[in-house]
Amino acid sequence: MRRILVAATAIGVTLAGAAVAANAWAEEDRPAPGYAPPIAWGKCADQALASRKAECGFLAVPRDHDRPDGPKLKLAVSRIKHTAADYQGVMLVNPGGPGGSGLTLSALGDYVPDGAGKSYDWIGFDPRGVGSSKPALSCDPTYNGYNRPPYVPSTAAVEKDWLARTAEYAADCATSGGKLLDHLSTVDTVKDMDLLRRALGEKQINFYGFSYGTYLGQVYATMFPQQVRRMVMDGNVNPARVWYDANLDQDLAFDKSMKVFFAWVAQHHDVYQLGTTAKAVEKRYYDLQAKVASAPAAKVVGPAELTDVFLQAGYYVFGWATVAQAFSAYANKNDAAPLKRLFDEGNPQVEDADNGYAIYLAVQCTDAAWPKSWSRWKTDNWKVHQQAPFETWGNAWFNAPCRTWGAKAGQPVEVTGAKAPPVLLISETLDAATPFSGSLEVRKRFPRAALIEGVGGTTHAGSLFGNKCVDGAVAAYLKNGALPKRVKANTSDLRCKPIAPPAAAAAAEKRAAQPLSRTDLQRRIGVR
Repeated sequence: MRRILVAATAIGVTLAGAAVAANAWAEEDRPAPGYAPPIAWGKCADQALASRKAECGFLAVPRDHDRPDGPKLKLAVSRIKHTAADYQGVMLVNPGGPGGSGLTLSALGDYVPDGAGKSYDWIGFDPRGVGSSKPALSCDPTYNGYNRPPYVPSTAAVEKDWLARTAEYAADCATSGGKLLDHLSTVDTVKDMDLLRRALGEKQINFYGFSYGTYLGQVYATMFPQQVRRMVMDGNVNPARVWYDANLDQDLAFDKSMKVFFAWVAQHHDVYQLGTTAKAVEKRYYDLQAKVASAPAAKVVGPAELTDVFLQAGYYVFGWATVAQAFSAYANKNDAAPLKRLFDEGNPQVEDADNGYAIYLAVQCTDAAWPKSWSRWKTDNWKVHQQAPFETWGNAWFNAPCRTWGAKAGQPVEVTGAKAPPVLLISETLDAATPFSGSLEVRKRFPRAALIEGVGGTTHAGSLFGNKCVDGAVAAYLKNGALPKRVKANTSDLRCKPIAPPAAAAAAEKRAAQPLSRTDLQRRIGVR
């Protein structure tokens, strides 16, 4: 599952009071399996959380859940308590990835309309290996930086280079991760979530998951159905396609969503001067690909980096104007600075910059087996590339370390919501990261679920971004459990307008001047 946006921010946490007791268990005091000690809550170092009077702490969990008295990991957790009188329990939040930091997402309750979020304690957390959790996995912080080969292996030399790079990254992760690498699957995190529930003293959890976070929700509801109260799952992973097939599905879907973006750019030819038809704009894009192959923009943005910049437009409409401006500046004025700035924002060259990517691989490579045969990968990806050239090979190399990953793959959980309570599913029709077919599959497996569709939209996991139809339904569900009436057909149960595209040439400075928004929160969670 190609991740969303690109930057991972490690959020520091300071604790007031004693350290988590689990780190000092004496032999005679070792807990029974499944015991979770309470969290020592203290101040949050992150200013956005501190301004909301959040509390932060660490939860100790077993590295290996089959050995609960063995070595421990520390999960960074944040909490913003309910302010309404009608307390409805804890709401765990996961932003997706896998590998996204969810620590700041305890602030998500602020964005639920009608005050419906105020009845919950919102719980953000960094899953094992992520962000401020300890230890956090990093293998090579420069791996997704500049000067990478083009994604499309048009020559044997390019193919050989990528095969060597991806194998080396897998080897680096094996060295850096050690025994941790064997315990970073979805099931491991789901078991952590249940220990977090116990540590919070709750019989049940509520859960809000975006993107890969929906898969966490699906697996949790399968393994612990009696511990589920309410769930919102936005941008649903198809549990039948985990994970090799899911990425091939993405490739086709991204090509469609990019064509929608190119059509929008064409509608604003007066602003961007890139062509009056979608085909013309698309041709300008592939012309730029050829240009930067021989002479990288700003000396560092080659074909791979250019794809990464434009990929943002395939996930969200929010950045369309910014990407189009950078596109226009380089295509029409040979000004590469906006392109480089967008790449740098998404790929900060900092310590542990690859944490999100390393965890992404650690989860996906071990949740299910990937083909070992390179001939299988070549055949499948060239076939899809013929139909969908925009993203296919970029996605293939993004996942290729799974071929030689240093931890054994398991069997994916057979997801079922047969015993789960009513849950709310959300998706836009042309969501590329998690195609709409995935939401239909989840709806089929959760017989008491209702699905909201943003008809014709391309935005991925876009709830609580101001769409009144979608967000109003979320608020009603969180307030009193009300869901749209489920229809009998294999389709959505409530059809809403999608999130609207931005005005052309929206100023990037305006974005930066605004207070912390859902967009900012999403940018901080480290997904591409």
